[in-house]
Amino acid sequence: MLYVTAAVTPKGERRRYALVSAAADLLCEGGFDAVRHRAVARRAGLPLASTTYYFSSLEDLIAKAVEYAGTREAEQLKRRVGALSRRRRGAESTADILVDLLVGEANGLRVTEQLISRYERYIACARQPGLRDIERRILQQRTDAVVEVVARSGRSVRVELLTALVCAVDGAVVAALVGDGDGPRATARATLIDVIDVLAPIDEHVAQV
Repeated sequence: MLYVTAAVTPKGERRRYALVSAAADLLCEGGFDAVRHRAVARRAGLPLASTTYYFSSLEDLIAKAVEYAGTREAEQLKRRVGALSRRRRGAESTADILVDLLVGEANGLRVTEQLISRYERYIACARQPGLRDIERRILQQRTDAVVEVVARSGRSVRVELLTALVCAVDGAVVAALVGDGDGPRATARATLIDVIDVLAPIDEHVAQV
């Protein structure tokens, strides 16, 4: 006779999903410190005991939340890139698209908190071997999205150079988050405009549209 645990019944899966989604939201809003059993259960609208019933530990729940947040971000990136037309774009136009993609489409406290949470996850995952593979996949998905934007903008694609471009943006954003300058979006945009024609020059073989 097949034994089915509560965790893999439809009700169990719905509850697991609700808990992971709630944990991912808390992670993006407040970092790892925000993901606690009580806070996750409250956000999901479930009993406190459900977090220990469906997950072996808080670390297990956090790992699932990191992966879920990365998957959600990757899906958003794919939708944005998929809606982008193919035409030759100048440095400023390309930079504007990449800033929206990599930093966010608006300034404000919410975007800033999300950015802080993102880079906190990078550092935390570097310290936790079990999370490194997950975070590496998330980073690769961001680079893949940049590659597609650059290709659709009539520019030359060299993956190693575009990886460097993503790193340059990340560095600019982190510097802006701790500085008192123009903010992450403006700083990232200025960085992109400085390097885009070097790291992803116009591909002369692509016809002007």
